[in-house]
Amino acid sequence: MDVSAIIERQRALVRGGTTRSRESRVDRLRRLSRALEARESELLEALHADLRKPPHEAYVSEIGFVQSEIRHAIRHLPSWMKRRRRRVPLLAWPGSAFVQPEPYGVGLILGPWNYPAQLLLSPLVGALAAGNCAVLKPSELAPHTAEAVSRLVASTFSPEEVVVVTGGSDVAEELLRHRFDVIFFTGSTRVGRLVMAAAARHGTPVTLELGGKSPCLVCADAPLETTARRIAWGKFLNAGQTCVAPDYVLVDRRVSEGLVEALKRAVRAFYGEDPQQSPDYGRIVNQRHLQRLAALLKDGRIVHGGQVDLEDLYLAPTLIMQARWDTPIMQEEIFGPILPVVEFDRLEEALTLVRERPTPLALYLFTRDAAVQQTVLEQTRSGGVCINDTISQIVARELPFGGLGESGLGAYHGRASFDCFSHRRAVMRRAFWMDSRLRYPPPRISLRSLRKAARFLLGG
Repeated sequence: MDVSAIIERQRALVRGGTTRSRESRVDRLRRLSRALEARESELLEALHADLRKPPHEAYVSEIGFVQSEIRHAIRHLPSWMKRRRRRVPLLAWPGSAFVQPEPYGVGLILGPWNYPAQLLLSPLVGALAAGNCAVLKPSELAPHTAEAVSRLVASTFSPEEVVVVTGGSDVAEELLRHRFDVIFFTGSTRVGRLVMAAAARHGTPVTLELGGKSPCLVCADAPLETTARRIAWGKFLNAGQTCVAPDYVLVDRRVSEGLVEALKRAVRAFYGEDPQQSPDYGRIVNQRHLQRLAALLKDGRIVHGGQVDLEDLYLAPTLIMQARWDTPIMQEEIFGPILPVVEFDRLEEALTLVRERPTPLALYLFTRDAAVQQTVLEQTRSGGVCINDTISQIVARELPFGGLGESGLGAYHGRASFDCFSHRRAVMRRAFWMDSRLRYPPPRISLRSLRKAARFLLGG
């Protein structure tokens, strides 16, 4: 595939104005929606083949998620596309000003393997809504889904609109040598740095959706059964391979034993006594990742789970206690179904532990106390926060989703997706009929008088 030629044809399509009209944008979004509906079974089978995703989980977290993004974008596109008027200072009067969102042009979207359909196609919704064309690179670690998405896109769009390029890391490196108008990457912090460096060579805007160790704080007043169910659901969804999964739990020592027992009950209720036999529990993506996870099990005392089957790519939902902060399990993002539980005596102690670590993508807090909630919001940093639940912050279309620092750069979902693929072009328009000589040299008033007049002339 001649990538340079494809990029130029896509860029020509955008320059020609074909993708800019609301009708064109809606048409392409609807085509994507119809393709997802028509190929739903094929995608579900591919997701099961790659990650053993149960059909209900795969539909909600992958296909249904993207369909929801499409419906939201179509509904709100007229208001998103509107020019936004801005005030004009007296110095530029008579005149008018506005901000006009325009497509960047050709976007490169690099997807990960853990949600290989959603995290490739959800950014595409934003790119199409904003009037762009796109080159998609799915992860080679989810090959069945990569091929299914490739067939879906090829049957829905012309290569000048959207094209999928498959292959390994060498293909991604080759793509990054080309000049795109915007780049969207989801993946590890390590690779995110490489993507950012590649984008910098061309001065290309970039959005990075990374990860990190998302902490989960549980205070003594939290109802333990509900708290445990919500933590277990968020942690063991997709076998823990979720960028916003709770990475570790910080729990008030007074209720730690009760929380651990409630977590065990929740796991048994979800997946039975033997989760390996459950049709509702997924698998690790490959043996290399499973071996990495298995090595982490030695970093604490296993109080539940811990079973590993390398051939079946299975790691049981696992709870670990007494993990030290200097061990790999507490230093690296786990990205698997292992949940360390760490006790604290005072909330200030827990907040210090969170602040000492790189900024996480998500922070979870379980407490009824509004004052504690406000304290945690004021004294921590994270990409997003979810209070008294897990994961649900990413399904609210009106909330931007993104990281901070090592957990990412930029945000998307809903309006934020449109914005991340749009250049907000500032436009000033002036009339000819008035042209004060005060602005031109030589000065006609003293500097003292100018200082007094500046607040009126320049505004602010």
